Amino acid sequence: MFVRKSAVRGAEASGGSAGRARRVPRGPRPESVPALIARACVLAGFLDIAAGVFPRFRHSRMHTLAEVLPGTLGPFAAALALSSGVLLLLLAHGLRRRKRRAWRAAVVLLPFGACAQFAYRHSFVGVVIPLLLLWLLARHRGQFDALPDPRSRWRALTNFVLMGAGSILLGLAIVSVHPHRIVGNPSLAERLEHVLYGLFGVDGPLDYAGTTSRTVAVSLGALGLITALTTVYLAFRPARPAAWLSEEDEVRLRALLDKHGARDSLGHFALRRDKGVVFSPSGKAAVCYRVVSGVMLAGGDPVGDVEAWPGAIEHFMDEARAHSWTPAVMGCSETGGEVWTRETGLTALELGDEAVVDVADFTLAGRAMRNVRQMVRRIERHGYETRVRRVRDLAPAELARVRRAADDWRGTDTERGFSMALGRIGDASDADCLIATAHRSDAAGTEPGPYGDLKAVLHFVPWGDDGVSLDLMRRDRDADPGLNELLIVAALEAAPKLGIARVSLNFAMFRAALARGERIGAGPVLRAWRGLLVFLSRWFQIESLYRFNAKFHPRWHPRFVVYDSTKDLPRIGWAAMQAEGFVTIRLPRPLRHRLQEQGTQAA
Repeated sequence: MFVRKSAVRGAEASGGSAGRARRVPRGPRPESVPALIARACVLAGFLDIAAGVFPRFRHSRMHTLAEVLPGTLGPFAAALALSSGVLLLLLAHGLRRRKRRAWRAAVVLLPFGACAQFAYRHSFVGVVIPLLLLWLLARHRGQFDALPDPRSRWRALTNFVLMGAGSILLGLAIVSVHPHRIVGNPSLAERLEHVLYGLFGVDGPLDYAGTTSRTVAVSLGALGLITALTTVYLAFRPARPAAWLSEEDEVRLRALLDKHGARDSLGHFALRRDKGVVFSPSGKAAVCYRVVSGVMLAGGDPVGDVEAWPGAIEHFMDEARAHSWTPAVMGCSETGGEVWTRETGLTALELGDEAVVDVADFTLAGRAMRNVRQMVRRIERHGYETRVRRVRDLAPAELARVRRAADDWRGTDTERGFSMALGRIGDASDADCLIATAHRSDAAGTEPGPYGDLKAVLHFVPWGDDGVSLDLMRRDRDADPGLNELLIVAALEAAPKLGIARVSLNFAMFRAALARGERIGAGPVLRAWRGLLVFLSRWFQIESLYRFNAKFHPRWHPRFVVYDSTKDLPRIGWAAMQAEGFVTIRLPRPLRHRLQEQGTQAA
């Protein structure tokens, strides 16, 4: 399901009803000047690299004369051209995103590239292209005004890995493009050894005729120096932390949720403390977000009064433009998708469905619930009992035990979830959250587990005054299967006593495709799409979550992803996987534990 772009901003709703904007088709947007300059920067970078690596590319009569003149201008000019080319390639991404610092670095670097082209290759074209690019940067300097991104020292590790791999590959090209001057017939292992030695400024096992040895050595040393300097710079520059939810922001968000929290089941997840927030000018609405890999990800609908949403959305888009971030929204409702597309001209694509169970309609009776009923009865016969309580009703010691168990049973190094996860259990400010626990006493003569009789935990967050939304499900790996079903049934049966009328379960991605693809009469394209989703379910919980939710016969509410351009979808998908915790860059667990122990001992 698509919600198409609109080039017209609709009027705000009157009387609480959403206004309907006129739909105007919009053609492809012309490529921006920063994007064109970035492409030219890539061209200039490859030109410099080619001039520093390939002898035939830099051959000319003046270059032949320069090679026999005394001095070391040739080798150092080759290294300078190579270094300038690599750095220009690194700056191209920042120029495309209109980063001011990338513009400054390119303005400083381009003259050095032009000098290297003239000193080593003596090419008129090689000099004109960098100077022309420098003129374009100076003329359009006003368009490069984007602020820096949040800084993380993990970028230093990423830079070291990528630059190191790129330097090795480029170094292999450097040592191999002189077949007529190399002494002997070295193997690939010897060439690789020479590259590794050369990156550290040490002479390797290979030898060349004439001045080629000097040129290769200086070029390899320049690559190693660039890798080292960029890594050290990223590692030791002052950190600029990502946006974080302050105490004042959290108080304001809770006030908005008290008034308008019943509208969206994901509203309480806006209180994750690793999110930033922007408010509307009136303060009656807010959009919570996180920046991941240059993507500004908002989760769910804006919080607050629907009529104030446009002001918060406009502030969100202004923030994205100021930093040249790619705006995107994960998991908004149909109403939210309509407002986002109307106010911003973005596009909404159906991502999946949220399962909502009405407590008044839920029953274990009937043939449709036979499988769930039998599973629950079997688990109960094995001696399990359940307890459903508010967080405020748990004793501090028991709450701490539940928290430790949920963390230990997580199964991954990082907490997963972003748009539909709170990221904490038992916080004093979350007293209205709901915890369902399963217990079973261990058999006589057996040693009790680290968490006593606790075997499984479900955590729900408030959804207005009469609803809850499932946050996480954790269970002991050694416990019997079916505990999650048992606890959901227990929560639904206890809901009326707790004043709960509706329960939101898990989100099922691509639920419609999975359901329609297995029906009689489904076309080949739909069946192929379903087959791909089933295949991907081996690594991601796609089909399993859909099957699990369908057991309780919920109402399905579509959720959408909102984006600007189709070409941004892969980048948004990658950023969403990072935000949700499916992709992480971390030190190996043994090394992390060792560092933690050393830090504890030092303290």
